[in-house]
Amino acid sequence: MRAPDVEAYIHRNIPLSAAMGVRVLEGGPDRVVLEAPLHPNVNHRDTAFGGSVTTLAILAGWAHVHLRLEALGFKGHTVIQQSSIDFVAPASASFRATCEGATEAGWNRLSRMLARYGKGRIRVEARVESDGHAVAYFKGEYVALPG
Repeated sequence: MRAPDVEAYIHRNIPLSAAMGVRVLEGGPDRVVLEAPLHPNVNHRDTAFGGSVTTLAILAGWAHVHLRLEALGFKGHTVIQQSSIDFVAPASASFRATCEGATEAGWNRLSRMLARYGKGRIRVEARVESDGHAVAYFKGEYVALPG
């Protein structure tokens, strides 16, 4: 899928992403980069609302897992099971989340689980930046379920 197709898919299936102004800068099975403008995501301190930062990170992880599974031919659904985020600085401008996924061992484990049980889970990480500086580190566990 090309980045504009990934963006349309995300906006269609997760309407909050459109309200946040999420743009897909890169979208593929090996790397996903999403960006959101500050304005629709601003808080009372004129920085990005923590919920928006978290949502962008969750979306980056979800898109990455979804696209990787799609490339593997998996016809199912991807959902987040659990996540954590560490905020390290405020985002005072647009912010972007980059997810380069899990280790190859993680993907191999997921592939084995899908082959054996028809479902499986994987842990991914994302980094959220604003103005070239880290603002948050995200860890999420996603579950692939049969369609």
